[in-house]
Amino acid sequence: MIGRTVKGSLLRLSLLLLVIAVGFGVALPVERASAQAGSTAALTVDPGTSRGTISRYVYGVNYGPWALVPPDLWPLAKEAQISYLRFPAGNWGDRNDIQTTQIDLLMLFAKQIGAEPTITVRLYNGTPEKAAELVRYTNIEKKYGVTYWSIGNEPNLLPEEFPNDSPSLPELITNWRSIAEAMLAVDPTIKFVGPDISQYPYSADAPAYLTKIRDFLSDFLKANGDLISIVTIHRYPFPLSINAPATTIEQLKSTAAEWDYIIPNLREVVKEATGRDLPVGVTEINSHWNKPMGGPASVESHYNAIWWADVLGRLIRQKTDMVAFWLLGSYGELGGHGLLAKYEARPTYYVYPMYKMLGEELLTSSTDSQDVSITAAKRADGALTLMLVNLSTEERQVTLSISGMDAVKAAETWRFDPEHNAEQVATDESLAGTVTLPGQSMTLYVIAP
Repeated sequence: MIGRTVKGSLLRLSLLLLVIAVGFGVALPVERASAQAGSTAALTVDPGTSRGTISRYVYGVNYGPWALVPPDLWPLAKEAQISYLRFPAGNWGDRNDIQTTQIDLLMLFAKQIGAEPTITVRLYNGTPEKAAELVRYTNIEKKYGVTYWSIGNEPNLLPEEFPNDSPSLPELITNWRSIAEAMLAVDPTIKFVGPDISQYPYSADAPAYLTKIRDFLSDFLKANGDLISIVTIHRYPFPLSINAPATTIEQLKSTAAEWDYIIPNLREVVKEATGRDLPVGVTEINSHWNKPMGGPASVESHYNAIWWADVLGRLIRQKTDMVAFWLLGSYGELGGHGLLAKYEARPTYYVYPMYKMLGEELLTSSTDSQDVSITAAKRADGALTLMLVNLSTEERQVTLSISGMDAVKAAETWRFDPEHNAEQVATDESLAGTVTLPGQSMTLYVIAP
């Protein structure tokens, strides 16, 4: 993510010329178009059908020495119950050698907020010796016990970003393996996530430059899939080019359903390339990779938070194993991507305390609406939880059908909307009837066991 002006490369510049040529008449692909919402959405839940455990690593964020969280906000970071930190975040680790003092500070912060770190070593200008030394210091000398590691950031972009000195894509695939084997020789218990490719295609009809990225992933997995524990990708739907106009709420809303294609398609590519069903993850994700703020759907907006609430729910329902939001903290020249600013929490922060009340066991649920989604779970205390996200800017009426329950009221109702920041609200609504959801909201119903 760092240096996204570099990532606005020849491929994106080509897209920019295309967009300019049509006068910025941006028309999203059919798969991304939002259907007209009906007057009432129908939601169903089957508490008796378990879909397995929700991975604790879906509540991760990117964090690095270049984007530190002020100590005054450490308590807020802890309250969000972030599950893991992807360090050092973005391409910083491919442009700098991680220092041992930075590892020490990472582990201190991770311990303070109760998160597990993953560490990315250099691929571009990296060596097996340097990577092995980082593992030796971290897990052998200091005994920090870091399990998950990665090598390089978005390797498919390196030859394009550094045309004069980057190895070719086939050479990068070979170099990745040499580094991984050296690290395993030091600590055979570590596990690799990767390759963290950029901009996985959002549909079967995505542009050719995106499908080439998927082809690179397939080539990488055929060579190195035996060493990978979690196959990871990155994606930011906007902007379409560096100078594209500000994203509208309708445009951002239309991209949420992409993930119902991306994750299943990613699993297909993994199975075809490796012959196995490997876990998958998304280790960089936000609505935008650029920094402009102040728009109705820009990264620091309330609507961006609601979009993220919907997308995270889709990733949970798709049984994604690892998710890292971009970014834990940012302010000033770093832009508004962070959950935390310099002095306060941004709207996206409140998505996390809401989901942390969801529970660990995923249950079967469905919706007939593109605006209102539902994620159902069962908590360790036996409570049934229902997370409803309303992507519409307008209030929506929904009907809930819960198998085996004719009439039930929530023991607790929690809400995040323009008026509430993950707060408990009073309600006498019967969840077996029609329920009203505010516009741009996420609502959690907790039903006692």
